[in-house]
Amino acid sequence: MAERHAILDLQAATPSMLPGAVINAALDLRLDAGEFALIECRSAEWAAHFADVCCGLHPLQRGVARFLGRDWARIGDTEANALRGRIGRVFHGIPWVGFLDMETNILLSQRYHTRRGLAELRAMALELSHEFGLPGLPVGAPTELPPVDLARAACVRAFLGEPLLVILEHPLPPGNIDLPEMLINAVSHARNRGAAVLWLTPDDAVWRDRSVPVTQRLRLSEGGLAQPRHFS
Repeated sequence: MAERHAILDLQAATPSMLPGAVINAALDLRLDAGEFALIECRSAEWAAHFADVCCGLHPLQRGVARFLGRDWARIGDTEANALRGRIGRVFHGIPWVGFLDMETNILLSQRYHTRRGLAELRAMALELSHEFGLPGLPVGAPTELPPVDLARAACVRAFLGEPLLVILEHPLPPGNIDLPEMLINAVSHARNRGAAVLWLTPDDAVWRDRSVPVTQRLRLSEGGLAQPRHFS
């Protein structure tokens, strides 16, 4: 029987100290199909840096980071870019290309990485938009949408195309509204089809919520990933 690779596998992955780097610790994490890691992370910079390591966008000085069994450091740009097309990500901060309209922003990655036609992608994005509480596929410029709708749109983009790894960097806007329940439902659907999910949250209440069906609870700081000694 062929070896079944983890979706994400970090083994003593120690990021290189490039300008702007904030984590310089060995990172160990394995996520198999259907697994869900909820990670408390107070800093948006730590979350973004960690997500970049997972996506092969930050070089390592030691250790290894693999996605679907492929070592990011040992593959070329073409293969790496193709693999990133199977990762959905909610980016914290300013995740939108300002001169593109929202529909193009949402569909852009999948139009580049998939063979699905534009009509099929629009239909998938429209369905996800409804699932995340939007009246339709967002249009207009990113500056024209309120923060909560931008957060919903970011989730639409992250789950579009049925990615095998979903990384959520501080995905909830202030106030949260009803997005947490919608997001948990989307995570459950992704896991049921075999995807793995990483959710990085600064919110201790979210991290401690026992109703969130996680397989791992971790904490991330500049010192790396750690399992809590006590959870209550």
